[in-house]
Amino acid sequence: MSETKVIEVAGLTKKFGDFKAVDNISFEVEKGEIFGFLGANGAGKTTAMRMLTGLSKPSSGKGKVAGFDVLKESERIKERIGYMSQKFSLYEDLTVKENIRFYGGIYGLSRQQIQTKTSHILEELNLDQVGTKLVKSLPLGWKQRLAFAVSMVHEPEIVFLDEPTGGVDPMVRRQFWEAIYQAAELGRTIFVTTHYMDEAEYCDRISIMVAGKIKALDSPDKLKDQFEAGSMDEVFLKLAR
Repeated sequence: MSETKVIEVAGLTKKFGDFKAVDNISFEVEKGEIFGFLGANGAGKTTAMRMLTGLSKPSSGKGKVAGFDVLKESERIKERIGYMSQKFSLYEDLTVKENIRFYGGIYGLSRQQIQTKTSHILEELNLDQVGTKLVKSLPLGWKQRLAFAVSMVHEPEIVFLDEPTGGVDPMVRRQFWEAIYQAAELGRTIFVTTHYMDEAEYCDRISIMVAGKIKALDSPDKLKDQFEAGSMDEVFLKLAR
């Protein structure tokens, strides 16, 4: 595996009976890149991400994440990545501090490391005043930012974000992307799925999935030039025809 490539996929396929949810996709992701995985709901984005994160076995094809085989070394992959699901992966009936401590323990952090991380996250997110409040009492935008911070509590090389901005207003979405940029500046690779085409503009490169296949892959500017489009929405509409 190349030192600069943290994800390598060749011919990855996932079948459910005769249906191919992910159909022979191939791509690579560079270290420190913000890589967008775009497509409409049902295009196969989440299924592909589940294979890359070790949560689902491919039907065929090959893939490596952080140097480990997606078919044979899924547990090693889970140790090296962060993952934030559409539902934010937080426990609503635990407090903010308890959620941070819980995930720190899952990822094998020491008691001292957990204490340090808890203080840092609360300060970084300006959540000091609500550290003892139940997560279910927080506004959606705060839950989103907390879930992102928790996904990186063990300082992973790669962070997978599955539709992280679904259901939040445009201002909160922009604030969340600022947090993504900050993580990328620290050298982390961000792999994000979304069906918001405007969010493609925030990525270094994007792939666009249609019916389980990758129909286009490049930087937003190059894709707009290639398809003679003024926006990513126009690119997507041309690909979806």
